[in-house]
Amino acid sequence: MKLRVLSLFCAFASLQAIAQHSTPDIIKTNKGSLSIQPIEHASLVLSISGATIYVDPNGADHYKGITAPNIILITDIHGDHFDIKTIDAIKTATTIFIVPQAVADKMPAADKKNIVVINNGTHLSKSGIEIDAIPMYNIPDGASAMHTKGRGNGYVLHIGGKLIYISGDTQGIPEMRALKNIDIAFVCMNLPYTMDINEAADAVLTFKPKIVYPYHYRGQNGLSDVNAFKNLVAKGDKNIDVRLRNWYPTK
Repeated sequence: MKLRVLSLFCAFASLQAIAQHSTPDIIKTNKGSLSIQPIEHASLVLSISGATIYVDPNGADHYKGITAPNIILITDIHGDHFDIKTIDAIKTATTIFIVPQAVADKMPAADKKNIVVINNGTHLSKSGIEIDAIPMYNIPDGASAMHTKGRGNGYVLHIGGKLIYISGDTQGIPEMRALKNIDIAFVCMNLPYTMDINEAADAVLTFKPKIVYPYHYRGQNGLSDVNAFKNLVAKGDKNIDVRLRNWYPTK
């Protein structure tokens, strides 16, 4: 009887962990439905037939009940983007790691055979997904910046005829503002590490994605006001769909 009760408790705890996630958004593409699953802070999962992509995975418990990754995409060396303990817990023998050189240099030797390095300005194709790496950095750029130009990557993914932008840690840099035809954007906004909501909204109103998710919005003083960000974008362009999701599930 005790074993049965314990089993039921464990099953309930597992369901609770899964239930903490926001409900995935489903986007129609020319290759079927794309699932967008917010996970935590900078982490998300993109799933489409034949490919599951984990972006900046952090915290193995967040991935209970989610299909194992074909691709792990990492933007930068900082711990909220690159966590070896989490990677060891969620990877499979065939998981491909797509990372900037600075991350590759810190990966364990056991993973080296599955690493594909991509740096700013380069392009590759894996598992039917086209990936462009673009800069992410602080302004002004320089040795003292928290995120220096060329170390980390933002990404533009080509999935089923959709262009998906993942900002990583950046400010509203010219390379972001020059983006064209972005269907879905994930844009950071947390001081002092990246930018405030005003700079983020101004950048979004420049490159005009069809859908934008504010993510990575926990800073030194708590969570950024993403509702105010949404209002700023709506005031500038009501056609941009700002989607607020829970990137900080209760533990």
